[in-house]
Amino acid sequence: MSMDKYQETYIQQSFANRIGGANYGKDTAIYKFEKIKRAKAAAKQEHPGTELIDMGVGEPDEMADAGIVAKLAEEAGKRENRGYADNGIPEFKEAAVRYLKNVFGVEGIDASTEVLHSIGSKPALAMLPSCFINPGDITIMTVPGYPVLGTHTKYLGGEVYNVELKKENGFLPDLSSIPEDIARRAKLLYLNYPNNPTGASATVEFFAEVVEWARKYGVVVVHDAPYAALTYDGLKPLSFLSVPGAKDVGVELHSLSKSYNMTGWRIGFIAGNPLVVKAFGDVKDNNDSGQFIAIQKAAAYGLDNPQITEKIAEKYSRRHNMLVDVLNELGFTAEKPKGSFFLYVEAPKGVKGGRRFESGEDFSQYLIREKLISTVPWDDAGHFVRFSVTFIADGEEEEKRVISEIRRRLSDVEFEF
Repeated sequence: MSMDKYQETYIQQSFANRIGGANYGKDTAIYKFEKIKRAKAAAKQEHPGTELIDMGVGEPDEMADAGIVAKLAEEAGKRENRGYADNGIPEFKEAAVRYLKNVFGVEGIDASTEVLHSIGSKPALAMLPSCFINPGDITIMTVPGYPVLGTHTKYLGGEVYNVELKKENGFLPDLSSIPEDIARRAKLLYLNYPNNPTGASATVEFFAEVVEWARKYGVVVVHDAPYAALTYDGLKPLSFLSVPGAKDVGVELHSLSKSYNMTGWRIGFIAGNPLVVKAFGDVKDNNDSGQFIAIQKAAAYGLDNPQITEKIAEKYSRRHNMLVDVLNELGFTAEKPKGSFFLYVEAPKGVKGGRRFESGEDFSQYLIREKLISTVPWDDAGHFVRFSVTFIADGEEEEKRVISEIRRRLSDVEFEF
């Protein structure tokens, strides 16, 4: 037996069960985003001269503000910023406290004990289960949604209980639908508003109900709020921490990725309950050595200039208006969200006199392959597709051109709903 063969065999047998055990890498199921990638490649090959309009991307289409970039350049050149940041610098934590107060009206957050930076929200979601989940414990997740907290819960031997986000509930989870025994075994509840993918916003009343429910069952609330400052049409940005009692039951995760066009910079923060923040800090200390100090200082500058986000929100609001109008003209039931850059619409049942769509994925594949418009399908609770208004377009005229191109491509068929 060759050494290569021997190595392949024992390594193949060595994988942890959480990623597939001895079958790791042999799974032939194709994941949603891989299917989209393949369909996009095939569509480009079949229609080489046609522009692919990408409405699937969940990240901003623009650069970070010039002031933030200049601050990074300035701070990156300073000798004192070269070292490990560990659990973060005081200047960033203090800026996070000011930001919560200025943008969301959150009072009384202690920068030294109730805030820590994170290398974006995703690592924070990945680490929080390590603070709370023992084998057999439950994390309650909302679907459709962003699964990271649930993935790591399962890695630790915990279980995930899913609550569907339905149109008739305004895409808010019905907490009363959670069985008593699940609620009692649950350690974590994941919420995300404004929501990905539905674009739905929470209300003060809903958050107050969450606080009461969490107290009753002894559950820690994790509110993932990367879109919280991107709101439209007079809706004020809402933080879970602005609701009385929220700090007693949980934490909120903020990120500069979406609200400041800083996805690749990887910077955000956790704020709220001091015990949760402390535990997160201990786990984080064993996972990373902190984000580059110059990035934290540039981010602090951003947090102190929330008008940057307001300008970005104006752009998304304008794009939403145009897209909603066109889709409704074509027979969809599209409702402008009050926050986020996502527009979540029910997939049609088919094309009049033509093909049927059994799922959101069927429709999404049709849009990519036949119309060269890329979206993301969601079939967890009904059949929907998610459009994102982060498509590439420089300036208002270009936005209008892209939207009218969508209208042109979709108006040669009649959809049935």
